[in-house]
Amino acid sequence: MILDRLRQRFQAALSLVAGQLSQAETAFTKADAESYASMVRPTSDPQFGDYQANCAMPLAKRFGKPPREVAAALVTALDVDEFCHPPEVAGPGFINLRLRDPFIAESALRMLGDQRLGVGPASPVLRILIDFSSPNVAKPMHVGHIRSTVIGDALARTFRFMGHEVITDNHLGDWGTQFGMVIYGFKHFGDEESLQTDPVTELSRLYRLVNRVIGYHNAVAELPAARQAAAEASAATESARQAVASGEPAAAKKNQKALTAAVRKESATTARVAEIEASLAVARADTEFIALASAHREIATSVLTETAKLHRGDSENLALWQRFLPHCRDEIDRVYRRLDVDFDHTLGESFYHDMLAGVVTRLRQAGLASDSEGAVCVFLDGFDAPMIVQKKDGAYLYATTDLATLFYRQQRFSPDEILYVVDTRQGEHFEKLFAVADRLGLSDLRLRHVNFGTVLGADGRPFKTRSGASVGLESLLDEAVARASAVVCDPERSAKLTPPLDADELRSIADAVGHGAIKYADLAHHRSSDYRFDLEKMVSLEGNTSAYVQYAYARVNGIMSKGGVDIERIADDAKPPVLDAPAERNLALTLLRFGECLEQVRADYAPNFLVDYLYDTAKAYAIFNDSCPVLKAGDETLTKSRLVLVALTARVLRQGLELLGIKVIPRM
Repeated sequence: MILDRLRQRFQAALSLVAGQLSQAETAFTKADAESYASMVRPTSDPQFGDYQANCAMPLAKRFGKPPREVAAALVTALDVDEFCHPPEVAGPGFINLRLRDPFIAESALRMLGDQRLGVGPASPVLRILIDFSSPNVAKPMHVGHIRSTVIGDALARTFRFMGHEVITDNHLGDWGTQFGMVIYGFKHFGDEESLQTDPVTELSRLYRLVNRVIGYHNAVAELPAARQAAAEASAATESARQAVASGEPAAAKKNQKALTAAVRKESATTARVAEIEASLAVARADTEFIALASAHREIATSVLTETAKLHRGDSENLALWQRFLPHCRDEIDRVYRRLDVDFDHTLGESFYHDMLAGVVTRLRQAGLASDSEGAVCVFLDGFDAPMIVQKKDGAYLYATTDLATLFYRQQRFSPDEILYVVDTRQGEHFEKLFAVADRLGLSDLRLRHVNFGTVLGADGRPFKTRSGASVGLESLLDEAVARASAVVCDPERSAKLTPPLDADELRSIADAVGHGAIKYADLAHHRSSDYRFDLEKMVSLEGNTSAYVQYAYARVNGIMSKGGVDIERIADDAKPPVLDAPAERNLALTLLRFGECLEQVRADYAPNFLVDYLYDTAKAYAIFNDSCPVLKAGDETLTKSRLVLVALTARVLRQGLELLGIKVIPRM
């Protein structure tokens, strides 16, 4: 990659210049050179060249020299003549670099002929285990599962393409309280005929019903305390207002700050009371539901009892679990097929159940676990609460299962790195998990919580249905496909293609654009950010959407088809493209940065860098397409030259979308 090549040359120059300029007693190490060389980056404005190095300023402080003097020394020592114009020092000490056009053209041709598009094999090759998706299988997948699923899948695809050995594992929740809820629901509210006729629908109904009853009783129990908190917050606000009104100048700023905090707390507590009261009003309007809820006041405790019986191997509950599980798995597998996501392993919580007692024993033997109020806990420095690994009733917790999973993965797969693609709210859990792993001597194994934010609705709150339930993922996918069909499958436009798009093609396009829209919109945001779900924007042909990039590929493919060009063979007798037009040069340079964006994805575990790159590539191609005729260039040599860029664009867009798990469309 060009950026790697530049950084290597800067490392050599930095080592040479450091010896000339350094007045410090400490040595300028190879690691120092690598660190400063990493400050070479693509420019944000083409007027400053193609790449820029900003390392002269921090080096000036270290060497006690003016920044421009350090920059000038670096330029003198820098050996880049064969692929760069002479570097320029600008401003306080920026070093601007502009690549030579013949080098760009020759690099583009080599990239076209390379199956890996110029991306060299990873060095070192790492074995990376990625834990992602991991839904609770006793209930339908909802919109909250989309982030872990598509982020984990994109990272797995990208790291494999880069040459790493990737192992994917879907750590299913197939053994926890959610199955206790379904078992309780079936015993008390189940319909055997419905279970035999439509098991998924019946099991989903039971889960939702039990969850609703538990939620109702929880709301009833919470309301008095919520009202008390609201009253106290209101009193605190009034007190704060009086303090502000008292007019004490010395405390004015402090009093105003206290009032702002009090008003905010009053608003939150009042809103919570209103939310609880509204949910109870809806529930109480349903007399049949209230009668059922009144007959099952201890449902939450009973669900835990059913779960505990399952874990102890109770024959009845175990038989029900074995009966229900395949239907639950079939439902989530259907969603994975739609999303084109698969896993090397699907080892759910039940797989590790027999290992949990051994985890507790291992922690005790290591001196990490101790008894506390009847429970077995691991106390860790820096945390207010311990990690509980066994409750006083003998039940194990998620932490116990995650430790068992970690020990198994270490023994079975010997990974160099394990990534947990789990939402940000679980951050403290993973901090504790990693701290325990370190205390147990697993410090050589790199553990990383690849955290992500929340999918929000238009109101800025977690995306819910009007009833307050999480939005079902499959229904959301159906809606996305329907919206995509309305936007991109226009009958008049499709009829103008030769041959016209038939019904099967239109369905395929709607499917690819709809599913792609959901994935792309999620991946377009940095994983740590929340984002607002807006299906109308997601399927638009304008802006940074999958439809825009997919349409760019379809246009590129159309030119190749019209020109009778075999994209797999074009590099055989092609020559480096002529880059006389600015749009040609910009497109070629953008394409050459494909590998650089993958390195960014790898460094930050963030697929949004690839999304941004594909959008930039599609835009660069649109400008090229508008200003540089290909088949109608009027000159055969020029047509062949531009076809090299067209073919390379097609390959890059196709490969990039594939790494995001998004399908390309030949015609659109």
